[in-house]
Amino acid sequence: MRTARSPLARLFASLAALLGLVLVGGGLSQAPAHAAEPPAVLATGLHIANGRLVEGNGNDFVMRGVNHAHTWYPGRTQQSLADIKALGANAVRVVLADGHRWSANSASDVAAVISQCKANRLICVLEVHDTTGYGEDSAAGTLDQAADYWIGLKSVLAGQENYIVINIGNEPWGNTDPAGWTAPTVAAVKKLRAAGFAHTIMVDAPNWGQDWQGVMRANAQAVYAADTTGNLIFSIHMYSVFDTAAKVTDYLNAFVAARLPLLIGEFGGPADQYGDPDEDTMMAAAEQLKLGYLAWSWSGNTDPILDLSLDFDPTRLSSWGQRIFNGANGIARTAREATVFGTGTPTDTQAPTAPGTPAASAVTATSVTLKWTAATDNVGVTAYDVVRISGGTESAFATTTSNTVTLTGLTADTAYTFAVYARDAAGNRSARSATVSVTTAKGGSTPGGTCSVGYKVVGEWPGGFQGELAIRNTGTAAINGWTLGFSFADGQTVTSMWGGTPAQTGGAVSVAAASYTATVPAGGSVTVGFLADKGATNTAPTAFTLNGTSCTTS
Repeated sequence: MRTARSPLARLFASLAALLGLVLVGGGLSQAPAHAAEPPAVLATGLHIANGRLVEGNGNDFVMRGVNHAHTWYPGRTQQSLADIKALGANAVRVVLADGHRWSANSASDVAAVISQCKANRLICVLEVHDTTGYGEDSAAGTLDQAADYWIGLKSVLAGQENYIVINIGNEPWGNTDPAGWTAPTVAAVKKLRAAGFAHTIMVDAPNWGQDWQGVMRANAQAVYAADTTGNLIFSIHMYSVFDTAAKVTDYLNAFVAARLPLLIGEFGGPADQYGDPDEDTMMAAAEQLKLGYLAWSWSGNTDPILDLSLDFDPTRLSSWGQRIFNGANGIARTAREATVFGTGTPTDTQAPTAPGTPAASAVTATSVTLKWTAATDNVGVTAYDVVRISGGTESAFATTTSNTVTLTGLTADTAYTFAVYARDAAGNRSARSATVSVTTAKGGSTPGGTCSVGYKVVGEWPGGFQGELAIRNTGTAAINGWTLGFSFADGQTVTSMWGGTPAQTGGAVSVAAASYTATVPAGGSVTVGFLADKGATNTAPTAFTLNGTSCTTS
């Protein structure tokens, strides 16, 4: 998690990674070629089979979703779940509290959350957050206390095995003696099974969830074997420790090779002072290996670089949110709804009308903008799926919540044919629109374009402040790759940044785009945030350049 994380703990994790004190190489310690077969049990709802999470009917279920901080924002949950679903997710991990550190979520409250998840056709992972950083954070509770909380909720959890997974405790051990994680984890699992729980149980790793000392990896086989039902799944949280493709793929492949179930229960992408997570590899590897992922987090973080939506507004996705929902290997392109929701009769069976024929504009060597007349629906259109047509086949290409989208990553001097479908919240899909054909430009350098930059101070305190830069492309062609230049007049010094990589000499600041902000569509914008030190005065920059071209200010 990021909301209540100890910055010192994250720093220790990053330092350890830099010193090479990371995951045990090779594979899972003392693990056989595959996980031991569990005792024969009657599978109930979501369960584990051959090292994978499957539904009650045996179909694979690969989670594609996000985390939502319900316990701190209970009034936001109902709408947030609807918005998360509308953006394509098939699962959500919900933050709860057992009363040790934060006020406990009552049985009636948890029952309402489950009902809202089901109403939005989302599989719900429920987690206790009070355990975060135990052994290092003195305020943290124990896994045993979390297990008691779950047992107290048994009356509202029983019978929901098709729809929920119980994540015993969030990041239940810090960096202090993480080897102590194993025994309490085994004990908590056994306690829940002894109490009669038949749900799939999820366990988080130590080291604040990142397992950089390899304790969960080394002991996964023993922990799995302790579950008499065999319905246990491991959760790794991937932040700054996982800053290279090798670290990401080595860890994920070790569990897959051992046929031990695993998902990425939290992960971040924006770089900060602790490192730059390799979210592109995380998402690509998860898709290749068919492992679930749940991005952190929907909105409301005290560390705002990880807000997927700004102020809980689904129409204001951050760059991080766009990456997760609409980027390569993202939720919109890869999520598949759980089949359990297809067994009943949907209340809405009417599909939207077909969208209008797309019109192409702002064609470059690698991108094109499409716009079409919006579809209509008896309840409401929630998304549009853009597909590429090639011969007699079509393939998913992008998803958007509006009737315009800029498609990137195209090949220069290549003919493409696109069409659009509309869909509603119930999953009804329209007929396909008419097609549009376009040929990309022959290539060459990125257009210089025109630009405007908005600068604002988000928050300020003695000796420091948080700032935000909104970079808007006011030209007619997409900008693919950029460097922003500006100067501070009062000795301000950037200390960390998300959405870009800063370099500073004196007052002059140069910002190179991050991978997820590099493309700015025509008429679109990206946002860069930063923290900085300051003196008594904090005058805003007055001039900005983008790729050497002067920008207007806004």
